[in-house]
Amino acid sequence: MANQEEIALPLARSPLFELAQELKARLTSFGGWEMPVQFVGISKEHEAVRNAAGMFDISHMGKFTLQGKNLISQLQQLVPSDLSRLQPGQAQYSVLLNPQGGIIDDIIFYYQGENTFGEQQGVLIVNAATTSKDKAWLLQHLDENEVKFQDLSPEKVLIAVQGPQAVNFLQPLVQEDLTPVKGFGHLEATVLGKPGFIARTGYTGEDGFEVMVDPDVGLELWRSLINAGVIPCGLGARDTLRLEAAMALYGQDIDDTTTPLEAGLGWLVHLDTKGNFIGRSVLERQKAAGVQRRLVGLQMPGRNIARHGYQVLSTGVVVGEVTSGTLSPTLGYPIALAYVPTELATVGQQLEVAIRGKAYPAVVVKRPFYRSKNRVSN
Repeated sequence: MANQEEIALPLARSPLFELAQELKARLTSFGGWEMPVQFVGISKEHEAVRNAAGMFDISHMGKFTLQGKNLISQLQQLVPSDLSRLQPGQAQYSVLLNPQGGIIDDIIFYYQGENTFGEQQGVLIVNAATTSKDKAWLLQHLDENEVKFQDLSPEKVLIAVQGPQAVNFLQPLVQEDLTPVKGFGHLEATVLGKPGFIARTGYTGEDGFEVMVDPDVGLELWRSLINAGVIPCGLGARDTLRLEAAMALYGQDIDDTTTPLEAGLGWLVHLDTKGNFIGRSVLERQKAAGVQRRLVGLQMPGRNIARHGYQVLSTGVVVGEVTSGTLSPTLGYPIALAYVPTELATVGQQLEVAIRGKAYPAVVVKRPFYRSKNRVSN
């Protein structure tokens, strides 16, 4: 009889999986899912998003709906961000925190306002690998008598259409006018004649939309966008795009041992405008005393790429570790994120990264590495 630890669970598949196979996508395991890592090549897919439009199947992400008369006040206890400021049709990127101030997951909460029964309602999108963990945490801390929680993860398709031309490709397939939707705005919309949810958010640093629909609509939407000229993209390009925009990847750049203040996410922490929340006391102490380490951006000359897990050195002494790194397709040089002591986190600081037993120069630079001129303001 096989050891239970040796029995691997089968990988989940998106409703769009067969379309990826039709396009002969290269597949990989990610967060318990079998997902396309690339279609026509990472560089071409990356370039399409930066210059025109690309689309990603992100149906693996967790998709929750919540409603209740005191929904906002219930959620306020779980995040450091002040959700009471949200107006219907607005969204907030934030983090779920544990009692130590560590990040359980990074999330986006889309506030939809009140329904006809006076209940506040919203959509919560979480990471694929943490969907079960997040669901358990939310159900543990939300009052079941106050909040109705629904997990739509298995039954909805989520497609991200990203790039400066995204709105032009998506608009013909959507009944409502997308032009007035601001960054981090969202609406319930009619997609190919069927109900859908559309948000002007994404994980690429470009303008774009994320569309949540039923699987049959998702299949038709994917095919329609391909026929219109949108390039299908995989996780490879998604990673290079988000890293250029210095967007954190959960499980690498942030996790339950890192606080938002250490990770450069202090703008999510609204200590002055909200009451108590899980992890608040830790963040108050860190803010008062200063953090011991910070997540910084690194730039390296040549083609020597600092990869995840590589050691960061200062005058030959190990001082930190790279969390993410790549050769930036847009900028043409290697970039990375790494945690280093606060005293070494100043822009211009000279450091080194150990690559295959040899130290290569690196310099701390401002984040993001790339800032799009096409982003729509909030």
